[in-house]
Amino acid sequence: MSRHDQDNGGLSSAGARRLEYAIIGLGVAALLLIFQPLDIALFTAGGVIVVVAALANNLLPLARPGVPKRSVVKAAMIIAMIFCLVLLVSIHVAYLYGVFFLKPPDPNTVAGRAQLSAEPWYMHGFTWVVAIIACVLAGALVLQRRRRTGTREESGEHHRSTSIGSET
Repeated sequence: MSRHDQDNGGLSSAGARRLEYAIIGLGVAALLLIFQPLDIALFTAGGVIVVVAALANNLLPLARPGVPKRSVVKAAMIIAMIFCLVLLVSIHVAYLYGVFFLKPPDPNTVAGRAQLSAEPWYMHGFTWVVAIIACVLAGALVLQRRRRTGTREESGEHHRSTSIGSET
């Protein structure tokens, strides 16, 4: 790898190694938290970290010297957006499962009244936060692409067939 690659925003050897070790270390830390016998809160944190580590493992192929940092960030944004969309779809599918396969709550019981008075799934703050995060990530990816193609157009890199007024 040349010095030019590092100056151009590419990962250095040490940076690629740090990224790889951080991703693997995240998985190891999650396993330690899950299998510790001391506290249920640590187990819960380990469960959350294991999901994050599994998603971060998708970045391991990009942990190579010379890979632009922008590519790593873009891949992380795409992974997070897909995770948010899958989470929204799974929430909706769980709701549909309840509608089609479970009997409706009985309003004559305490539990039935509690279930009937509960807020619908689409009104929960968590659902809207996940949806907003997915939209923000999608918008950021679109803007990043537009900014990148916009800089090419401003620099004069036009295709001859698409440039207005090019007769030669």
